[in-house]
Amino acid sequence: MYGPPPGAASVAQNHVQQGLSSMPVQNVGALGHVSNIPISQNHVHPGMTITPIPVQTSGAAQPPGIGAALVSQNHIQSGMPPISSQSSAGSIGPVPVAKYLIQPGMPASSMQNSGQSHPAVSASVPVIQNNIQSAMPPTSQQKSGQFQPSTAGPATQNHIQSGIVPNPGSQYPQVLPPTAQNHNHQGMPPVSVQNAAPNNSGLPSASQNHIRSEIGNSPSLQNPGSQNTPGQPHMQNHVQSVMPPMPTASAAAPGAQIPKRYPAYPQQPPISGPVGTSQTYPSFPQPHQQQFQQPGMQMQPQLGQDGGFYGGPGMSVGQGSQYPRQVSTTPQVGMAQPNYPQYGQQPAQYGHGPAPPAYTQPSAQQGQKRLDPDQMPSAIGVMQEDQQTRGGIFRTDQKGLLPPLVTTKFQIEDFGNASPRFVRSTMYSVPAQLDMLKQTAIPFALVINPFESPAKDEQAVPCVDLGPMGPVRCIRCKAYMSPLMQFIDGGRRFQCLLCKAITEVPPEYFQHLDHTGQRVDKWERPELWRGTYEYIATAEYCRNNVLPKEPAFVFVIDVSYNNVKSGLINLLCSQMKNLIESLPSHTPVGFITYNSKVHFYNIDPALGQPQMVIVPDVADMFMPLLKGFLVPRAEAIDAVESLMEQIPALFGDTKETEAVLGPAVVAGMEALKASNRVGKLLVFHSSLPTSDIAPGKLKNREADRKLLGTDKEKTVLVPQSTYYNTLGQDCVGAGVSVDLYLFNNSYIDVATIGQVARLTGGSVNKYTYFQADIDGPRVIGDIILHLSRHIGFDSVMRVRTSTGVRPTDFYGHYYMANTTDVELAAIDSQKGLAVEIKHDASITDEDGVYIQVALLYTTIYGQRRLRIHNLALNTCMQMADLYRNCELDTIINFLAKQSISRSVETTPQDLKEGIVKRCAQMLATYRKHCANPSMPGQLILPECLKLLPLYVNCVLRSDAVAGTSEITPDDRSWLMYTVMTMGVPSTVHYFYPQLVPIAGPSGSVDDPVPVRCSRDKLSDDSAFILENGIYIFMWIGAAVYPDWIQDIFGVANLGQINVEAITELPDHVNSDQSLRLRAFIRSLRSERQRHMRLTIVRQRDKMELVMNRFLVEDRGSDGQPSYVDFLCHMHKEIRSLLNQ
Repeated sequence: MYGPPPGAASVAQNHVQQGLSSMPVQNVGALGHVSNIPISQNHVHPGMTITPIPVQTSGAAQPPGIGAALVSQNHIQSGMPPISSQSSAGSIGPVPVAKYLIQPGMPASSMQNSGQSHPAVSASVPVIQNNIQSAMPPTSQQKSGQFQPSTAGPATQNHIQSGIVPNPGSQYPQVLPPTAQNHNHQGMPPVSVQNAAPNNSGLPSASQNHIRSEIGNSPSLQNPGSQNTPGQPHMQNHVQSVMPPMPTASAAAPGAQIPKRYPAYPQQPPISGPVGTSQTYPSFPQPHQQQFQQPGMQMQPQLGQDGGFYGGPGMSVGQGSQYPRQVSTTPQVGMAQPNYPQYGQQPAQYGHGPAPPAYTQPSAQQGQKRLDPDQMPSAIGVMQEDQQTRGGIFRTDQKGLLPPLVTTKFQIEDFGNASPRFVRSTMYSVPAQLDMLKQTAIPFALVINPFESPAKDEQAVPCVDLGPMGPVRCIRCKAYMSPLMQFIDGGRRFQCLLCKAITEVPPEYFQHLDHTGQRVDKWERPELWRGTYEYIATAEYCRNNVLPKEPAFVFVIDVSYNNVKSGLINLLCSQMKNLIESLPSHTPVGFITYNSKVHFYNIDPALGQPQMVIVPDVADMFMPLLKGFLVPRAEAIDAVESLMEQIPALFGDTKETEAVLGPAVVAGMEALKASNRVGKLLVFHSSLPTSDIAPGKLKNREADRKLLGTDKEKTVLVPQSTYYNTLGQDCVGAGVSVDLYLFNNSYIDVATIGQVARLTGGSVNKYTYFQADIDGPRVIGDIILHLSRHIGFDSVMRVRTSTGVRPTDFYGHYYMANTTDVELAAIDSQKGLAVEIKHDASITDEDGVYIQVALLYTTIYGQRRLRIHNLALNTCMQMADLYRNCELDTIINFLAKQSISRSVETTPQDLKEGIVKRCAQMLATYRKHCANPSMPGQLILPECLKLLPLYVNCVLRSDAVAGTSEITPDDRSWLMYTVMTMGVPSTVHYFYPQLVPIAGPSGSVDDPVPVRCSRDKLSDDSAFILENGIYIFMWIGAAVYPDWIQDIFGVANLGQINVEAITELPDHVNSDQSLRLRAFIRSLRSERQRHMRLTIVRQRDKMELVMNRFLVEDRGSDGQPSYVDFLCHMHKEIRSLLNQ
C-alpha cells in the first residue's frame, strides 16, 4: 500500500509570505534509516529588523553506513513575525524534513528540529548554513542531541554580511524527522482537508490545510496525526497573506509529546471514535496554485489520515484506497534562486496526472483566476475508485455494511441481508435519537426494486414451499420467518426482532438447536440464512381465497386517423407476431381497437378467421364476448397473424380523428374481469380525448405552457379531471395494470391521462411526432424489452420495521387504500419505490434497525408467491458514524422523487430553495459537529457526500424537477412520471449522463472510459457518446479522422451524413469499427432497459444546443449554474448557517 521505501529523503517546504503574524509550526514525526541528507539552511533577506534566530537540532547518530543527514532550511525575509518549527522523530524509514521560505515584511523566526537517531558510526555531517544579509541582527544556531561514536562532522557554516554578528557553530544529527510543508498564498480563502480516520498503522496520519486570506477571525488549525510507517510525511499548511497567527501541530511517533492547541475557531465537543474522512476545497475565486520542488529533491506521495494518498493540495481519496495520487517528481525551474519571489499556486488536479509547471508570480493583468472544475470532486473519479476498491464479491453477512456504488460491478453473496440491488438505504447507521436525524437533515429512506435483475453468475432467488402450512409468521406483527428471528426454548419458540414478540413454532416446522443456538437445519432452509427468498403462497393469500389463473396481456390500439397516417398501425400489425413471442407460450393475449367506438376481436383458433364485435355505446361499456377473446399465445398465433393482416385494411381509409381513451381502458379491464384474470393493458394512443359522447373528455391546456417555471405552473401539472384517477383505482381493484404508449403530434395532457398508469403501477412512454420509418425500431425495441421483464401481477407490498421507526411516505407508481399496504396492479424489474422512514421513539444502540419488505404477487405462470427482503442496519450515537455510512446515490433518488411529488403543491422557487437549504444543512452540520476546527471560510465535504453539491445541482437543472417553458407541459409530465419509477441505477445515469469518447486519441468502444460531463472534454478530432438512459447523442468533431467516418457511416466526410434521418448506425457498413460500435450501443440499451433513440450531432450544428443541456457540469443556456458556480452558492449557504 505504501510502496517501496524511497532513497534520500525529500525536503518539506514552508513558504510564508509577507504580512503574516506569529505562526508557530510544529511537526513531530518518526525517523528511520536515511542517507545523504544535508542539513538546514537559513536564508535571511534584507530589510529585516529581527531578533536572533535560533536553529536547534537534536538527535542521536545513525546506524553504520548512514551518510550525511539533511535537515531543515530556513529562508527568512524582512518584516516577518516569528515562526517556530519543531520536528522530532523516532525510528522509521526515510523521511523529508522542513524548509522555510520567509518573504519580506516578516520579523524574526525560530526553528527547532529535534530527533533521535540510531547508534551508528556516522560519516561526515554537513551542518547548518546561515545566509544572513545586511541590516540583520545576530542569528544563533544551536544543536543538541545524543550521539554515539562517530566521525566528526564539519562545523557550522555561517554566511554573514555586513553588520551581522556570527552564530555559534555546532554539529548536527544525521537524521531529521519528516516535517510540515507550509505554502502561503496571496488572495486565497482557507481550504482545509481533514482526514482523521486511522491509517493501517493504527495511528492517524496527517492532513493538508490550505488557508487563504480574507478571513476575519483568527484561524487555528490543529491536525493531530502520527507516523510510524516509512514514507508518511506530515501535514501541509498553505497559508496566504494578511492572516493572524496559525499554530499547527502534527503528532509524532508513539511517546512523542503533542503541544497544546490554540484554536481560534470554536472547538466542538469531542466525538468518540475516529471522525469520518472529509475533503476541503478552495474558496472562490482562487489564484493559480502549482506543485513545485527544490532542485535535487524527490517528491513522494503523501499519505492521508484515511490510509489513502494525497495527490496534492485540496485532494484526498476515500478511506481504504489502495492506489496513490500522482505527485510530480520533476525538479521545477527557478527554485534555486536565493531570493524567492511572491507567488500564487494552483492546487494539483483532483485525480491522476502530473503537477503543473513551476509556479510564477501572477502579473497584475492576470488577476485572480476562477477555479478549475477538474480540481473539484469528480463523479467519474469516485466511480472508478469504488470499482477498484470495492469491485468483486460483496457478502451481506454483516449488519449495516455500506454496499458498493450502483455503478460498480460486483457479485452478491447473500448471507442474511438483502442484496443492495433489491433494497438500498440512504444510511446504514441510523441515529438512535430523532434530534440527531433532524439536525443533520439527511433523509432516512429506502429505495426498493423488488424484481431487479441479478448480475451474471449470481444465484437466483430461492423459493420455499412449506405446503398447506404456508409461511411461518410472527404472532404479533405478522413478519415472515427470516434470519431476523431468534429461536429459544430448544427451538420450540422464536422471538421476532421487529416487535420482540415470542411465537410458538408449528409442530411440523420444529427442529432442534445446536450448541450455538442455531437450528440444525439452518443451511437447508433459505428463509433462515438468506436475505432474499420467496414462499409459495397458499389460497388464503389469493383473491377470494381462490388460486389465480395466468395473467393476460391485452393490446388496446387507437386506430384513429393520426395513428394510421403516421404508420403506427402498419408497424404494430407487421411486428405483432415478434412482440407476443416475447411472452411465455401459455400466456393469454387479446386485442381491442378503438376510435369513436370500441372493437373487440374473437381469436378463437376454432374459428376460420377472427371476428370483430363493436360496442357503440362507449358511455356504458361492457364485455360482449364470453369466449375467444383471451387465447394462449401459442394457440392463437395463426389467428393473430390473420387479424394483423385485416386491421390495416379495415382502418386504412379512416377519417375519424376522435379516440375514446377512457372507454377503451374500461373495455380492457372488463374483459379481464370477465375471465377472472389479472393482467396488463398496453394502450397505444395518439390524441387528446375530446369526444362529447364518451366519459373522460379533456380540454386543451397548451396555452398555459408559459406558466411552466412560474409560481402557477402547478395548474398545468395537476390533472384537470378526476375521471382517470377513479379509473386507475378501479383497475387496481381488478388487478389490471395500464402501460401508455403515446404518439401525439400536439397537446395530449399527459398529466391527466397518465394518472391511470401511475395508480396501476404502469408506465408512460411518449413518442412525439412519430414516424414509422425513423422511430419504428425504437418503439418495437421498447415493447419487446417491456414484455420480457420479470413482472409481478396483482401485487401488494408491506414494509415492516423494528420498534422505534416506521414507514410514513411512499413515492412511485402505486395505490394505497390504507396506511400500510402498497397496492401495485403490476411491478416489473425496472420499477422502484422510495419509502421514507421516520422515528417513533428513541432506539437503543444495541437494538439496531430491522426492516422486512414483503411483496405478495402473481407470477406470469399464475403462481401466487411472497418475495421477502430483509435488511439489518446499525444504530449510532455519534454524527460521525452517520456521515461515514451514507449512501449518496440513494439520497439523490429519494430527494428527486420527493421533489417531483411536491412540485404539484408548491412553487418552483420554494422547491429549489428547499432542496438547496437541505443540502447546505447536511454539509454545515458535518462541518460544525464532525470536522476538525478550521477556518470558517473553508468548504469541507465529508467523504460519502463529497458529490452531493454536484448531484443536487444536476437535480435542480433537470427537466423532470425544474422544467422551464422551453419544454412542453406534456414533456415535463412525462419526465416526472418516468423519474418516479426509476431505481437508483437509473437516476444516477439520468441526472449525471455518461460521456464516453469513442474516437480520437482517447476513444475506444472495447474498453470505454467515461469522462467528466463537460464540454471542455470535447475535442475537434474526437467523437463521443452521451447518454442518460433516455437519449443517446453521438457527437462528432469537425476534425475527426475521415477513415473513421467511412468505417462507421460509409461516407467520405462529415457533411455527407444525413443526421436528421439516421437514428441507427447503418447496418450495411460491416467494418470492424462499425460492428464494435453497434455492439456498444446495444449494450447501453440493454443496461438501461430502454431502446434509446440515437441522435447524430455534428460539431457546430444546431443540435449541439440541445445536447449541451445534458452537459451538466457546464453553465446552462437558461442560466442554470455550472458545477463550480453551484459550489460557490453552496459555500455561501453553509457559511450562512454556521454564522447563525
